[in-house]
Amino acid sequence: EKDMWLNFSPEEKQLYLANLAQVNEQLQQQLELEQVDSILIIAMMTRLRQICCEPRMLYENYKGESTKFTMCLELIETLKENGKKVLLFSSFTSIFDSFIEEFNQRGIKYHMITGAVDKKKRKEEVDAFQSDDSDVFLISLKAGGTGLNLTKAQAVIHYDPWWNPAAEDQASDRAWRIGQDKPVFVYKLITNQSIEEKILALQKNKADLAKSILSIDHENEVKLSED
Repeated sequence: EKDMWLNFSPEEKQLYLANLAQVNEQLQQQLELEQVDSILIIAMMTRLRQICCEPRMLYENYKGESTKFTMCLELIETLKENGKKVLLFSSFTSIFDSFIEEFNQRGIKYHMITGAVDKKKRKEEVDAFQSDDSDVFLISLKAGGTGLNLTKAQAVIHYDPWWNPAAEDQASDRAWRIGQDKPVFVYKLITNQSIEEKILALQKNKADLAKSILSIDHENEVKLSED
């Protein structure tokens, strides 16, 4: 497993900080209310996550750099040159349209499943990936966490970090199944000085907590404060 850290371009940082200021203002207003709108807060955080992933998801007319998108494409091309098939997971299926456009231009062969794909089509896509010369399998995190055996892949890319580390691990395990006889490389793309750093810290806290509760070796270490 490898965390790949990247920095915002100047344009992206300006955009992110402007949205962050707006979010902070809205958040202060929410915290003064008797009943906090948790859906609205999730929407605010989603907006910040989308800017980290690809600013064009929010701003169609954005003309600046897209650091993470470019870095991910370069990583996929490197893996392809080394003969490694890739599973690309994201919680934002809208990013897949941008990837497909680039894949078609670059001659990168792909398959895709999202929550909208039915069971029959899902199996067809999996079987095809396992037997053909395709390079990438685009999978939405929610659709691809369980029930897929994709041992022809030797690399897994998590395009954006998810709140639950177990869900990410389940997704990575699609390639690391019975029948896999090669090493599997897992890459996590994380944007510095952004909400993605906070999500990664949250993942670590959750993983440590689960370990302390579930592992016999650590059962005496469980010290939960009231908070």
